[in-house]
Amino acid sequence: MAAKTSVFYLTERVTLDTAATDVTDTIDLGAYVDIADRQGILVHEVDFITQARVAASDSLTTLATALGGNTDVQFQLTDLNRGKMVFADDRALVASGTLHFGDTNNTADNSSDLYPDNFGPTSAQGGRIVINDQMYVRAVSSRTPVSGNTIECVVRIKCSVISLSQKDFMAIALQSTAADN
Repeated sequence: MAAKTSVFYLTERVTLDTAATDVTDTIDLGAYVDIADRQGILVHEVDFITQARVAASDSLTTLATALGGNTDVQFQLTDLNRGKMVFADDRALVASGTLHFGDTNNTADNSSDLYPDNFGPTSAQGGRIVINDQMYVRAVSSRTPVSGNTIECVVRIKCSVISLSQKDFMAIALQSTAADN
């Protein structure tokens, strides 16, 4: 595995305005992944950031104001679109996290439980190699925000473009194909 670029960041945001409704957005990797050159993305780190927004003025507000009660928000980053939140043993899962907001004492706990996964080859050095041309960020909230507010979930991905050996590329391609089933 040879690095073709230095580290750079990709970001994407999804907006939650209804409880128990998964919201998904796509991160296009087509400019970075090149199958002919056995080129992929090495995901080093994934951060999930939660903010609250007043929709009418497009300004930030506090989570306490926007949520109005105890809330859990779940986040996932996958390299295949499953159409729903996936379990931790799904090979498509790149990273996931949860925000627990306690309205009673106005506390928040944001944790990542897979950051990114380490299911890949040892050559990935603790990162996740993605050769698909898209990744998907998905989020869901246990509570509908107070009227006129939304929950903004941002995924921030630290990554680099890498060049893989023929064997590593084929192994990842086979793994990705198997995960698609």
